[in-house]
Amino acid sequence: MTKKSKDKAETPVEVDATAAAEAAQGAASGEAGGDDTVAPEGDKLAEELAAARTEVLDSRDRMLRMAAELENFKKRTAREKETSLRYAEENILKELLPSLDNLERAIEQGQAGNGEAGSLLEGVEMTLKGLLASLDKFGLKSIESVGQPFDPNFHEALGMEAGGGAAPNTVLKEFQKGYLFKERLLRAAKVIVAAG
Repeated sequence: MTKKSKDKAETPVEVDATAAAEAAQGAASGEAGGDDTVAPEGDKLAEELAAARTEVLDSRDRMLRMAAELENFKKRTAREKETSLRYAEENILKELLPSLDNLERAIEQGQAGNGEAGSLLEGVEMTLKGLLASLDKFGLKSIESVGQPFDPNFHEALGMEAGGGAAPNTVLKEFQKGYLFKERLLRAAKVIVAAG
């Protein structure tokens, strides 16, 4: 190869490299020049960016709406819980009203002075049975204590007496009845226990 042919071979390569650099610089600076493929790619990217931004805004809007809905649900649930707790005793009170009516009738009967204390006593006993039956519906049970072994889980000892034939630590007397509410101790029975 001669020197002329060497120069000719190097010149077109240098020109092509320079032209490629200028074209890349023009594309980077936003000049489309004569090349039509650069502009559609830029438009496509801009459209994708706009679509992505719209999707993000929609997702953010949905998230905010769901957060507000959750907060409203929490508030509504708290209100409903408060209302149900406030009126939870309503059913038990409705069950107790007939017993109150019967007690009022018994008092009226006693004040009338008919001299029939037996019928008054019978009416009060029936009222007590009705009241206990109403409370039993809601899980209130009395603790039977007299004659049973003393159990500190259910009994509160007020004192000890000579048993008179009863086994040691047996409940002799009951001053106040104890109650269980749904298998949980509501009130311990106050009792006198036989001494050993």
